[in-house]
Amino acid sequence: MILPDYIQNIEDKENTHVFVAMSGGVDSSVSAYLLKKAGFRVTGCFMTVWQPPFLDCSMESERQDAMRVAVQLGIDFKTVDLAEDYKTRVVDYMIAEYEAGRTPNPDVMCNGEIKFGAFFDWAEDRGADYVATGHYAQLRKSKVESRKSKVELVAGADEHKDQTYFMWQVLTERLEKTIFPIGHLEKSKVREIAAEAELPVADKKDSQGLCFLGQVDMPTFLAEFIDLEPGDVLNEAGDVIGTHAGSVVYTIGQRHGFSIQKKTPESGPWYVISKDVDANTITVTENDNLSSTLYNCKGLTLPSTNWIGDVGELLENGKLSARIRYNQPLQKCTVKGVGGKDQVEVTFDQPLRAVAVGQSCVVYDGERCLGGGIIGAVRS
Repeated sequence: MILPDYIQNIEDKENTHVFVAMSGGVDSSVSAYLLKKAGFRVTGCFMTVWQPPFLDCSMESERQDAMRVAVQLGIDFKTVDLAEDYKTRVVDYMIAEYEAGRTPNPDVMCNGEIKFGAFFDWAEDRGADYVATGHYAQLRKSKVESRKSKVELVAGADEHKDQTYFMWQVLTERLEKTIFPIGHLEKSKVREIAAEAELPVADKKDSQGLCFLGQVDMPTFLAEFIDLEPGDVLNEAGDVIGTHAGSVVYTIGQRHGFSIQKKTPESGPWYVISKDVDANTITVTENDNLSSTLYNCKGLTLPSTNWIGDVGELLENGKLSARIRYNQPLQKCTVKGVGGKDQVEVTFDQPLRAVAVGQSCVVYDGERCLGGGIIGAVRS
């Protein structure tokens, strides 16, 4: 059986009830299949969330796919209504952050507030011993006996699919009741298992875009909730050189979605380096090298953080790595506490490109994800 040891070693599997978050995709379907085959009592769960009325909705077809897998596996299937939670905890948060001039990561909030928040609570209330998801992440037990928490979050084995960046907000006590059946596998192997099991979603394409909502054009989406006014594009000297659709929809480093009127044949791409939502302006540069203000981050502040497992000694020892966007190569850094364990200063060995307030900074010790925070300030 292809399952990591910490799952395989769970005793009395037939009386251990696992609620599997099933999205209708191949990853969560294979997760349910592996757990069922290993002898666990499995219930498949599909989460329905708020869907904007102005976007095409594929939720019902996804639910049907998840249900078909559950029927084939012979497991119970439940539909969980989390529309209100998703709207208030994820969508409203995202809109408010953009409106304030920050750059949020709704996928991080979706994991912390929905999958390992509202859904986790719902599953526990109905007798779940564990919650399982199809995330490409791993858990392992700490070898240090003195540590209060024995769980550690580790990067998925498929480095191109590792999803720990989006999971820094998940509480340690919830990870202790979580299992990731495919985190130790390559995506190609997951596809192979799905095909061998003849799951009806074996050849289904991976979902893309915003958590649960799919591909979303952010300016179009935000325009439904925020009054966007066109404004001026400035160069670094403060001269007006173009127009944009509304400053709140842009993020640092963006190179599309605005027009430059004073281009020359030698002009290269222009990048957003700052924005002023009160004045409704964005400032851009053509310079994309280490001397540019585009490389705006030597360090940053995390006003509030969440740490996974016992990490105090690691943070105090200093030299770690971090990333500020998904799939970014890990960047060497030093982490120091400011005002206690909840607020930290992260200083990078080399300046980082296009870091925006509101993004997530996630800290690692090798392959272990220690946790992270939402960026409150950037130091150039």
